Amino acid sequence: MIRAMKTVLSWRLNPTALACALALFVVLVLLATAGARAGWLRSFFGDVLAVTWLHAVFRSVLAVRPVYLAFAAFSTGCALELGQYLAGLWHWQIPNRVLRVLLGSTPDWSDVLAYGIGLAAILLLEAWRARRIETGKIA
Repeated sequence: MIRAMKTVLSWRLNPTALACALALFVVLVLLATAGARAGWLRSFFGDVLAVTWLHAVFRSVLAVRPVYLAFAAFSTGCALELGQYLAGLWHWQIPNRVLRVLLGSTPDWSDVLAYGIGLAAILLLEAWRARRIETGKIA
C-alpha cells in the first residue's frame, strides 16, 4: 500500500502554481486589511478565494491530480468549520487575535457554501486547463 501511495503522491515544485498562490495570498491579505469593511466581499468571497488559494498552495508542491487537491482544499475548509463549531460548543477561544481572524471563530453554513463555490470554480478551471492542454493551446 505504501508503494501505491508513493506513485500517487509525489513532491515537486510547480512555479506557475506557486506564483498563483502568492498572487492569491496578496489578494487575501488586501481583503483582510483594506477590505475589512467590505462586508460580504471580505467574508464570503474571501472564503471562496481561501479554498482556491489552498488548492494553489497544494498544487505548488504536490504532483497529484488536481481534482484530489481541489477536494483536499474543500475538506480542509470544512474541517476548519467543524473545528469552529466544536470550539464554540466547548467554549474554547483562540487568544491570539491575528490567528482568530485567520482561522475564524464562528461557524457558518454560508462559509461551507463559499468553500463549495470555490471547489466548483477550481474544478471548472482545471477542466478548462486540461482541455487547452489536450488541444495543444498551452504546454
